[in-house]
Amino acid sequence: MTVMQSTPATTEERAAPAAARVGGCGAPPRRHPRPDGQDRYTISEVAAFTGLSAHTLRWYERIGLMPHIDRSHTGQRRYSNRDLDWLDLVGKLRLTGMPVADMVRYAELVREGESTYGERYELLAATRRNVLARITELQDTLAVLDQKIGFYADAGCPREAGNTR
Repeated sequence: MTVMQSTPATTEERAAPAAARVGGCGAPPRRHPRPDGQDRYTISEVAAFTGLSAHTLRWYERIGLMPHIDRSHTGQRRYSNRDLDWLDLVGKLRLTGMPVADMVRYAELVREGESTYGERYELLAATRRNVLARITELQDTLAVLDQKIGFYADAGCPREAGNTR
């Protein structure tokens, strides 16, 4: 299966505990920059790890997208591995095209606790449907490009080195 394909959950997947399916609880632990147990990062370290700017990280905090970030005794932000995991999820949500307002709403729901599982499910399910629709559009677009490239290849146009289509 490619990234562009999706299959419905199998009977076994539906029967598995929710913690094993959702939220990464059943997945192997993520490798962190400091696997030796040190769990505090400065904003500049997090910016380097994530590719986000310090400005973006501060903005995420200001709009409520980031949970409370601990501070050192001097007031310097100290991010944890859990914060890095959250930023990884936020990055994935951004890639889906989820609006920032929906991401902030999701963060609020997470902070409110287990009673919001249903609303979180609906928000993520709607996002998933949108992603699948975009994937279908991209597959259709790719098919058109392949057709055009094939036409020009058959017409004797030069090909890029190493590419046949």
